[in-house]
Amino acid sequence: MSADRKPLLPYPVTLVIGVLLMVAGMYVSTSVHIAALDALRKQGILLDPGKTVASIGVLIILFPVINAFYVRPLEDAIEARNSQLEKTFTEAETLRSEMTGMKQAYEERLKETEANARAQIQAQIQEAQTLRKSLMDDAASRADALVKKAQEEIAAERDRVLADLRVATVTLALNATEKLLGANIDDEKNRRLIEEFIEKSEVPV
Repeated sequence: MSADRKPLLPYPVTLVIGVLLMVAGMYVSTSVHIAALDALRKQGILLDPGKTVASIGVLIILFPVINAFYVRPLEDAIEARNSQLEKTFTEAETLRSEMTGMKQAYEERLKETEANARAQIQAQIQEAQTLRKSLMDDAASRADALVKKAQEEIAAERDRVLADLRVATVTLALNATEKLLGANIDDEKNRRLIEEFIEKSEVPV
């Protein structure tokens, strides 16, 4: 602080010097006649060394008071203002650094979030494709099973119908033969012969 600076001379010494200069100056101004000054006055130059010395003495006497009540408070105010400005600049710089760090952290989090979102989307797409393929494979398997079962049922029904038709045909043939011959020929051997004949005569399906 500027108020902590010590003057070069103690105030009593400065006061004595100022009083001496003031008294000496007034004495020179009122009692000492200098011929050279008259010539300067005639030329329009008003110069009074005595008053000048006295003014210096008064200034020396009043300077500590001026310094204490005006100069030092002004210096303190200027220094306080400078300190406040430096503090403000430091806080602004710190805030700027923090904002830069926050921005970088936000950008990193944003990139990470976007990467996670893309990864999740890709995983869901892959899962959906896998599920679709599984469902299609399952549907195809079920369709194949249904077709195979239907084919088996159709083949079984066809075999049953053919067997019933064969039995009916054999029976009908035997009955017709019996009527023609007038005798009972419904024995196992004749039935087998007629069945073999029908089997040979069947058109393959």
